[in-house]
Amino acid sequence: CSYILLCLLSSAFGFLPKFVKPVVQKPLFAYDSDKCPGNVMTLTRFMIDATRNNRDHADLESLMSSIQLACKTISNLVSRSGIDNFTESSPNRIDIVANNILKNALRYTGKLGVVASDNEDGPVLIEEAYNSKYVAVFDPLDSYNDIDIGTSTGTIFGIFKENEFCLVDEDEDLSLEQQKCLLQTLQPGDNLVAAGYCMYSSSTVLVFSLGEGTHGFTLDPTIGEFVLTYPNIRIPTRGKIYSFNEGNAHKWHSGYRNYVSAIKSGKGESGEEYKSRYVGSMVGDVHRTLLYGGIFGYPADRDKPNGKLHLLYESAPISFLVEQQVGKPSQEERERKE
Repeated sequence: CSYILLCLLSSAFGFLPKFVKPVVQKPLFAYDSDKCPGNVMTLTRFMIDATRNNRDHADLESLMSSIQLACKTISNLVSRSGIDNFTESSPNRIDIVANNILKNALRYTGKLGVVASDNEDGPVLIEEAYNSKYVAVFDPLDSYNDIDIGTSTGTIFGIFKENEFCLVDEDEDLSLEQQKCLLQTLQPGDNLVAAGYCMYSSSTVLVFSLGEGTHGFTLDPTIGEFVLTYPNIRIPTRGKIYSFNEGNAHKWHSGYRNYVSAIKSGKGESGEEYKSRYVGSMVGDVHRTLLYGGIFGYPADRDKPNGKLHLLYESAPISFLVEQQVGKPSQEERERKE
């Protein structure tokens, strides 16, 4: 008791006896001065700088703000997939919820006239588009079927310029002219002005391009902001990984089978023996390929003569990112984009 009393009195008068070692309280988070929350390059700050350098990006700043909000919301949704009921039979299936989140986030930007989703039968009018200039296309949640086992999944998006303003009354049947106007979402991939994806995995990463390089941002949960972690991504000239669904190899064209066999055995152009890595989520497989190099593809087969990937919602936006990193999609993919 006397020892405790001595310590209390000593503390009160600002000194400690020699036999008592002071305890130094360490901060919970040790940011150095260059990386404190107020000094990092967030996505919001990045877009402000991009707009300052190029006034053409002013409207895209509003769109990216809405997209990052949707990605944060979907990230929280995905993290609760094992807790909430998002099963295939549930009326609140997770891809449907993600689709609504994206539509609602984009609805109030005032910059979009039309959006098209992989989950919708056709283009959807955004009635709050007071000054619409763009058309958005997206796959709200790629590979959502595997979300219950913790597989990485993601959102893919692309932004086109709107060719003409669509004035449509939602409560009336669409005329032929109005239908044609909405179909302006069917533009070639070369018309994209921005594209990207959000990957939901061990961390949430947003990678996008405005046509001036590709940059990646990681969601920092301590400040609730996307922070620049992959500036000006460049795909390595040579990788050692190929990413194909080899379960379908017996249905591939012989040319694909011969090619994969060659790079596996080190008989390809590089002489390296390639290793197989295949998640089954396009966003996860593409993200790895962008950082480590290599090859990603979903070859056509007997059952899917045109391949599995959707041109408008997946192939075109991802190809836009790849080309910004000095990578090149295959000639076949380029022809499909055009």
